[in-house]
Amino acid sequence: MGDIKVTIIDREGESHVLDAPTDMNMNIMELCKAYDLPVLGECGGMAMCATCQCYLESDTELPPQSDDELDMLDQAFFVKDNSRLGCQIHISEEIDGIVLRLAPEA
Repeated sequence: MGDIKVTIIDREGESHVLDAPTDMNMNIMELCKAYDLPVLGECGGMAMCATCQCYLESDTELPPQSDDELDMLDQAFFVKDNSRLGCQIHISEEIDGIVLRLAPEA
């Protein structure tokens, strides 16, 4: 296992290609915070705040959303059909090349 590439488009439209380690049990929210991107992650990754909401912009196949993620997105602002919580997307080789756009802040 090694690093994969993750592209995050920030709220100003700038793309950031990040190296993401697959051997540290990280998620997208933690990766964004590690690179000082403006993701709050107030709940610490428990799918309880939606401050890490992002939009899936690539054709990357992700696991189905959990009930907790769906419940949180049901209460969040700026939700779209491709909305996901960054804390619920785990870094793995299967998501190499994923492109995500940060949702607007509420």
